[in-house]
Amino acid sequence: MGTPHINAKKHNISNLVILSGDPIRVKYIAETFLKNAIQINNIRNMFGYTGKYKNILVSVMSHGMGIPSAAIYVTELIKFYDIKKMIRVGTCGTIQKNIFLKDIIIALGASTDSNFNRIRFKNYDFAAIADFHLIYKAFNIAGNRKINIHIGNFFTTDIFYTDDKEIVNILKKYNILAIDMETAGIYNIAAEYRIPVMSICSVSDHILLKNQLSTKERECSFNDMIEIALETIIS
Repeated sequence: MGTPHINAKKHNISNLVILSGDPIRVKYIAETFLKNAIQINNIRNMFGYTGKYKNILVSVMSHGMGIPSAAIYVTELIKFYDIKKMIRVGTCGTIQKNIFLKDIIIALGASTDSNFNRIRFKNYDFAAIADFHLIYKAFNIAGNRKINIHIGNFFTTDIFYTDDKEIVNILKKYNILAIDMETAGIYNIAAEYRIPVMSICSVSDHILLKNQLSTKERECSFNDMIEIALETIIS
């Protein structure tokens, strides 16, 4: 069995899936945190792996950048591989002065400038929110490890490069904690199919302070975030 974008056999993908945009980060997660991991997808170099985390089978799958790419992989995983729970781990930007590089943020909800959710929701506003139970578990797991996390609203954008200062001021005004390019769309699809979902990201760019992490740091310096996600999805 396969899809146009995933060539894994159905039994090779766990019903617990960690999602990440960057294929190299997915490879890092599999090699660092999973035992006996096998590669289950290589179409378009969008890597996927399945292995055991604390004796529980977990898959890690890349989804690319932006809602259109992420929507393809999330939809195919749900419809053709019967996944039951998914958590996105990724990077994000921030504009808040009390949030810093490498801080961890969970998306309670996600606003967006994309038309993706409006197209699917008959041009009405859709409240893109995470699963409460996943957030509750992640919050407690982080607390037990004495890891400080932020929980709040994301802004999912279709535009990576922009000189629009007005939108930055609006996001600050409405206390948007993080900016990414996938969460609102992933939450929409998960809601349609009633799949518990959560997005957890580490800050890689501070837009106000004009600081950013290196490419290498983006790939493999987010171990606390990854461990919180893995512990949450198996609990």
